[in-house]
Amino acid sequence: EHLLQLTEALRIPQIIRTNDRHVSTGLEGLCICLRRLVYPNRLTDLEPLFGLSAKHLSDIANTVVRHIYLHFHHPLTNLRNLPWLNYNKLQQYSQAIADKNAPLRNCWEFIDGTARPICRPSHRQQNFFSGHKRVHCLKYQSVVVPDGIIYYCSLMGPYEGRRHDVGIFRDSNLYTQLEQNCRFPNNENFVLYGDPAYAKTYCSTTRINTRMNTVRQAVEWEFRKIVSEFAFLDFKKNQKLLLQNLDEMYISATILTNCHTCLYGSQASQYFNVVPPTLQQYLH
Repeated sequence: EHLLQLTEALRIPQIIRTNDRHVSTGLEGLCICLRRLVYPNRLTDLEPLFGLSAKHLSDIANTVVRHIYLHFHHPLTNLRNLPWLNYNKLQQYSQAIADKNAPLRNCWEFIDGTARPICRPSHRQQNFFSGHKRVHCLKYQSVVVPDGIIYYCSLMGPYEGRRHDVGIFRDSNLYTQLEQNCRFPNNENFVLYGDPAYAKTYCSTTRINTRMNTVRQAVEWEFRKIVSEFAFLDFKKNQKLLLQNLDEMYISATILTNCHTCLYGSQASQYFNVVPPTLQQYLH
């Protein structure tokens, strides 16, 4: 039932035709895509399950991933694409965070970066090496709100592994978007909170940071949920930068993770006791 609902909500065509002229139904295509992302199986291992060749499966999975990316990545890149972003919603989020004994009473979201390990690229490999993580990786920056939805993911990147979270934050233009979209006529402002890796602000006292960091763990729960639900993204040997569109794959998996949260909830939504949006509200 939920697969049919998800197929319709994602606007996947009833008939999928790939560039190599492979054909499948929309529901079958979504199932192939989900099965591909959920675990790092070899495509040949999936041939008996779907009765299709490895090449056929690869084309269909990639086509569905690209469809999801092209049609639904826009809300993840610009806060102006979020029709729900209004005073009442931000007040609801900030109250949910405040109810967890957070010292910042006007904090409505949490920001953090994640480093996704990749194979050592043959070109410019030093740019993708994170000295902190000691691994070649791509970095993404995301914002999570109390209902467990990742509502912003910097897509000016992904960013090279050597980049620092603060530099990514500056380049993402998120600060400007927050100033433009999170100021209201009553002069009440809202803030986001990040870990100590981000630049210091007026709230960077030890006591406040300690209490806020306890609540901020929600963003890490959602990062873990992405790779928990879609373990293919966590299989470093198959994350080949020059052979795959890794950014499209990760962003599409983020969107699918949000869809899962809409249908089943998440650890963050339960912790803050905030009901996630419906699938239709999130995708439309």
